[in-house]
Amino acid sequence: MMNERILREYERAPKRWAWNFLAAIICVMLIAWSGTTIELSNVTHNGLKIAGNILGGILHPDTELLFNFTTTGIAYLLLETVCIAFLGTIVGAILAIPLAFISATNIVPKPISLIGRVIIMAIRTVPPLVYGLMFIRVTGPGAFTGLLTMSLCSIGMVSKLYIEAIEDLDTKILESLDACGCTLFQKIRYGILPQLFPDFMSTIIYRFDMNLRDATILGMVGAGGIGSPLIFAMNSYRWNEVGAILTGLIILVLVVEFFSTKIRVKLARG
Repeated sequence: MMNERILREYERAPKRWAWNFLAAIICVMLIAWSGTTIELSNVTHNGLKIAGNILGGILHPDTELLFNFTTTGIAYLLLETVCIAFLGTIVGAILAIPLAFISATNIVPKPISLIGRVIIMAIRTVPPLVYGLMFIRVTGPGAFTGLLTMSLCSIGMVSKLYIEAIEDLDTKILESLDACGCTLFQKIRYGILPQLFPDFMSTIIYRFDMNLRDATILGMVGAGGIGSPLIFAMNSYRWNEVGAILTGLIILVLVVEFFSTKIRVKLARG
Protein backbone atom coordinates (compact mmCIF):
# COMPACT_ATOMS: atom_id res chain seq x y z
CA MET A 1 0.00 0.00 0.00
CA MET A 2 2.77 2.40 0.93
CA ASN A 3 4.76 1.55 -2.20
CA GLU A 4 1.72 2.20 -4.41
CA ARG A 5 1.19 5.59 -2.77
CA ILE A 6 4.84 6.50 -3.34
CA LEU A 7 4.58 5.48 -6.99
CA ARG A 8 1.44 7.59 -7.47
CA GLU A 9 3.12 10.62 -5.90
CA TYR A 10 6.16 10.06 -8.09
CA GLU A 11 4.00 9.96 -11.22
CA ARG A 12 2.26 13.18 -10.21
CA ALA A 13 5.55 14.96 -9.64
CA PRO A 14 6.52 17.34 -12.47
CA LYS A 15 8.97 15.88 -14.96
CA ARG A 16 12.06 18.08 -14.92
CA TRP A 17 14.36 15.88 -16.96
CA ALA A 18 14.10 18.19 -19.97
CA TRP A 19 15.15 21.23 -17.93
CA ASN A 20 17.95 19.28 -16.26
CA PHE A 21 19.19 18.06 -19.64
CA LEU A 22 19.11 21.61 -21.01
CA ALA A 23 20.99 22.93 -17.97
CA ALA A 24 23.65 20.21 -18.40
CA ILE A 25 24.10 21.15 -22.08
CA ILE A 26 24.46 24.84 -21.17
CA CYS A 27 27.09 24.01 -18.52
CA VAL A 28 29.07 21.90 -21.00
CA MET A 29 28.93 24.68 -23.58
CA LEU A 30 30.10 27.27 -21.03
CA ILE A 31 33.01 25.04 -19.97
CA ALA A 32 33.99 24.47 -23.60
CA TRP A 33 33.75 28.19 -24.36
CA SER A 34 35.83 29.07 -21.29
CA GLY A 35 38.49 26.59 -22.39
CA THR A 36 39.03 28.50 -25.63
CA THR A 37 40.57 31.37 -23.68
CA ILE A 38 43.41 29.15 -22.40
CA GLU A 39 46.53 29.37 -24.54
CA LEU A 40 49.37 26.90 -24.20
CA SER A 41 51.60 28.60 -26.75
CA ASN A 42 53.30 30.67 -24.04
CA VAL A 43 54.51 27.59 -22.17
CA THR A 44 58.32 27.50 -22.37
CA HIS A 45 60.26 24.41 -23.39
CA ASN A 46 62.17 24.35 -20.11
CA GLY A 47 59.02 24.79 -18.01
CA LEU A 48 59.34 21.35 -16.42
CA LYS A 49 62.95 22.08 -15.51
CA ILE A 50 61.95 25.35 -13.84
CA ALA A 51 59.14 23.56 -12.01
CA GLY A 52 61.65 20.99 -10.78
CA ASN A 53 63.97 23.76 -9.56
CA ILE A 54 61.09 25.38 -7.68
CA LEU A 55 60.13 22.08 -6.06
CA GLY A 56 63.76 21.39 -5.18
CA GLY A 57 64.09 24.82 -3.56
CA ILE A 58 60.95 24.24 -1.49
CA LEU A 59 62.16 20.81 -0.36
CA HIS A 60 65.66 22.15 0.40
CA PRO A 61 65.12 25.62 1.91
CA ASP A 62 67.90 28.00 2.81
CA THR A 63 68.32 27.15 6.50
CA GLU A 64 70.66 30.10 7.09
CA LEU A 65 67.90 32.51 6.05
CA LEU A 66 65.24 30.49 7.84
CA PHE A 67 67.02 30.68 11.20
CA ASN A 68 68.27 34.24 10.75
CA PHE A 69 66.78 36.31 13.59
CA THR A 70 67.98 39.71 12.39
CA THR A 71 65.81 42.28 10.61
CA THR A 72 66.49 40.53 7.29
CA GLY A 73 65.54 37.07 8.55
CA ILE A 74 62.35 35.10 8.05
CA ALA A 75 61.23 35.44 11.68
CA TYR A 76 61.31 39.24 11.64
CA LEU A 77 59.55 39.46 8.26
CA LEU A 78 56.85 37.05 9.43
CA LEU A 79 56.39 39.10 12.60
CA GLU A 80 55.97 42.24 10.48
CA THR A 81 53.39 40.44 8.34
CA VAL A 82 51.47 39.30 11.44
CA CYS A 83 51.53 42.85 12.85
CA ILE A 84 50.17 44.30 9.60
CA ALA A 85 47.39 41.71 9.48
CA PHE A 86 46.55 42.04 13.20
CA LEU A 87 46.46 45.84 13.34
CA GLY A 88 44.59 46.01 10.05
CA THR A 89 41.99 43.59 11.39
CA ILE A 90 41.55 45.47 14.68
CA VAL A 91 41.24 48.90 13.03
CA GLY A 92 38.83 47.57 10.40
CA ALA A 93 36.73 45.70 12.99
CA ILE A 94 36.37 48.83 15.17
CA LEU A 95 35.43 51.08 12.24
CA ALA A 96 32.96 48.47 11.00
CA ILE A 97 30.86 48.57 14.19
CA PRO A 98 29.10 51.95 13.65
CA LEU A 99 28.80 51.25 9.92
CA ALA A 100 27.11 47.92 10.66
CA PHE A 101 24.63 49.42 13.12
CA ILE A 102 23.51 52.14 10.70
CA SER A 103 23.11 49.46 8.01
CA ALA A 104 20.97 47.06 10.05
CA THR A 105 17.29 47.25 9.12
CA ASN A 106 16.14 46.40 12.64
CA ILE A 107 18.06 49.35 14.12
CA VAL A 108 17.57 52.26 11.68
CA PRO A 109 14.99 53.08 8.97
CA LYS A 110 15.42 51.35 5.63
CA PRO A 111 16.55 54.45 3.67
CA ILE A 112 19.43 55.01 6.09
CA SER A 113 20.36 51.32 6.14
CA LEU A 114 20.36 51.33 2.34
CA ILE A 115 22.93 54.12 2.30
CA GLY A 116 25.14 52.18 4.72
CA ARG A 117 24.86 49.00 2.65
CA VAL A 118 25.80 50.89 -0.53
CA ILE A 119 28.93 52.22 1.20
CA ILE A 120 29.85 48.71 2.36
CA MET A 121 29.26 47.29 -1.11
CA ALA A 122 31.43 50.01 -2.66
CA ILE A 123 34.28 49.20 -0.24
CA ARG A 124 34.02 45.46 -0.95
CA THR A 125 34.00 45.95 -4.72
CA VAL A 126 37.67 47.00 -4.99
CA PRO A 127 40.22 44.14 -4.58
CA PRO A 128 42.90 44.47 -1.86
CA LEU A 129 45.68 44.58 -4.44
CA VAL A 130 44.16 47.66 -6.08
CA TYR A 131 43.83 49.38 -2.70
CA GLY A 132 47.47 48.54 -2.01
CA LEU A 133 48.66 50.04 -5.29
CA MET A 134 46.66 53.23 -4.61
CA PHE A 135 47.94 53.63 -1.05
CA ILE A 136 51.53 53.08 -2.19
CA ARG A 137 51.17 56.20 -4.34
CA VAL A 138 49.91 58.13 -1.31
CA THR A 139 52.07 56.94 1.58
CA GLY A 140 54.92 55.22 -0.23
CA PRO A 141 55.98 51.58 0.12
CA GLY A 142 56.15 50.08 3.59
CA ALA A 143 54.19 48.49 6.40
CA PHE A 144 51.93 51.54 6.86
CA THR A 145 50.55 51.00 3.37
CA GLY A 146 49.74 47.41 4.24
CA LEU A 147 48.03 48.54 7.45
CA LEU A 148 45.80 51.03 5.60
CA THR A 149 44.92 48.46 2.95
CA MET A 150 44.09 45.71 5.44
CA SER A 151 41.98 48.10 7.52
CA LEU A 152 39.90 49.30 4.58
CA CYS A 153 39.42 45.81 3.15
CA SER A 154 38.41 44.47 6.56
CA ILE A 155 35.66 47.08 6.93
CA GLY A 156 33.75 45.76 3.93
CA MET A 157 33.62 42.09 4.87
CA VAL A 158 33.43 42.50 8.65
CA SER A 159 30.57 45.02 8.36
CA LYS A 160 28.55 42.59 6.26
CA LEU A 161 28.90 39.81 8.84
CA TYR A 162 28.26 42.23 11.69
CA ILE A 163 24.96 43.23 10.06
CA GLU A 164 23.81 39.61 9.91
CA ALA A 165 24.57 39.18 13.62
CA ILE A 166 22.78 42.42 14.55
CA GLU A 167 19.68 41.55 12.52
CA ASP A 168 19.52 38.14 14.24
CA LEU A 169 19.27 39.70 17.70
CA ASP A 170 16.61 38.15 19.92
CA THR A 171 14.44 41.16 20.79
CA LYS A 172 12.44 39.15 23.33
CA ILE A 173 15.41 39.32 25.69
CA LEU A 174 15.41 43.10 25.42
CA GLU A 175 11.66 43.20 26.04
CA SER A 176 12.11 41.09 29.17
CA LEU A 177 14.85 43.37 30.47
CA ASP A 178 12.69 46.40 29.71
CA ALA A 179 9.82 44.84 31.65
CA CYS A 180 12.17 44.35 34.61
CA GLY A 181 12.92 48.08 34.59
CA CYS A 182 16.52 47.81 33.36
CA THR A 183 18.29 50.92 32.17
CA LEU A 184 19.63 51.38 28.65
CA PHE A 185 23.15 50.52 29.80
CA GLN A 186 21.92 47.35 31.49
CA LYS A 187 20.01 46.28 28.36
CA ILE A 188 23.16 46.77 26.29
CA ARG A 189 25.32 45.02 28.88
CA TYR A 190 23.09 42.00 29.55
CA GLY A 191 20.88 41.82 26.46
CA ILE A 192 22.88 42.93 23.41
CA LEU A 193 26.58 42.33 24.12
CA PRO A 194 26.21 38.65 25.16
CA GLN A 195 24.44 37.96 21.86
CA LEU A 196 26.82 39.89 19.62
CA PHE A 197 30.17 39.19 21.27
CA PRO A 198 30.64 35.55 20.09
CA ASP A 199 29.64 36.36 16.50
CA PHE A 200 31.76 39.50 16.41
CA MET A 201 34.83 37.72 17.78
CA SER A 202 34.44 34.80 15.36
CA THR A 203 34.21 37.27 12.49
CA ILE A 204 37.33 39.12 13.62
CA ILE A 205 39.33 35.91 13.96
CA TYR A 206 38.19 34.70 10.54
CA ARG A 207 39.11 38.04 8.97
CA PHE A 208 42.54 37.91 10.63
CA ASP A 209 43.18 34.57 8.92
CA MET A 210 42.31 36.15 5.59
CA ASN A 211 44.39 39.28 6.22
CA LEU A 212 47.40 37.15 7.08
CA ARG A 213 47.35 35.69 3.56
CA ASP A 214 46.46 38.99 1.90
CA ALA A 215 49.32 40.76 3.69
CA THR A 216 51.77 38.38 2.02
CA ILE A 217 50.34 39.18 -1.43
CA LEU A 218 50.37 42.91 -0.72
CA GLY A 219 54.02 42.69 0.26
CA MET A 220 54.79 41.69 -3.33
CA VAL A 221 53.77 45.18 -4.49
CA GLY A 222 55.72 46.93 -1.74
CA ALA A 223 53.18 47.06 1.11
CA GLY A 224 55.56 45.61 3.71
CA GLY A 225 55.82 42.15 5.17
CA ILE A 226 57.35 39.01 3.77
CA GLY A 227 55.91 39.40 0.29
CA SER A 228 58.68 41.74 -0.92
CA PRO A 229 61.63 39.38 -0.31
CA LEU A 230 59.51 36.54 -1.70
CA ILE A 231 58.97 38.24 -5.05
CA PHE A 232 62.62 39.38 -5.18
CA ALA A 233 63.80 35.81 -4.59
CA MET A 234 61.45 34.48 -7.25
CA ASN A 235 62.56 37.05 -9.82
CA SER A 236 66.20 36.19 -9.10
CA TYR A 237 65.54 32.42 -9.35
CA ARG A 238 66.82 31.90 -5.80
CA TRP A 239 64.54 28.96 -5.13
CA ASN A 240 66.25 27.98 -1.87
CA GLU A 241 65.28 31.36 -0.43
CA VAL A 242 61.76 30.93 -1.81
CA GLY A 243 61.59 27.57 -0.08
CA ALA A 244 62.71 29.10 3.21
CA ILE A 245 60.09 31.85 3.01
CA LEU A 246 57.32 29.42 2.08
CA THR A 247 58.33 27.09 4.90
CA GLY A 248 58.05 29.95 7.37
CA LEU A 249 54.66 30.94 5.94
CA ILE A 250 53.33 27.39 6.16
CA ILE A 251 54.41 27.07 9.80
CA LEU A 252 52.89 30.46 10.64
CA VAL A 253 49.56 29.67 8.96
CA LEU A 254 49.34 26.29 10.70
CA VAL A 255 49.99 27.85 14.11
CA VAL A 256 47.46 30.63 13.55
CA GLU A 257 44.89 28.17 12.20
CA PHE A 258 45.31 25.91 15.24
CA PHE A 259 44.76 28.66 17.80
CA SER A 260 42.00 30.42 15.85
CA THR A 261 40.06 27.14 15.58
CA LYS A 262 40.39 26.58 19.32
CA ILE A 263 39.12 30.08 20.05
CA ARG A 264 36.18 29.82 17.64
CA VAL A 265 35.13 26.48 19.12
CA LYS A 266 35.27 27.94 22.63
CA LEU A 267 33.18 30.93 21.53
CA ALA A 268 30.62 28.67 19.84
CA ARG A 269 30.24 26.53 22.96
CA GLY A 270 30.04 29.58 25.20
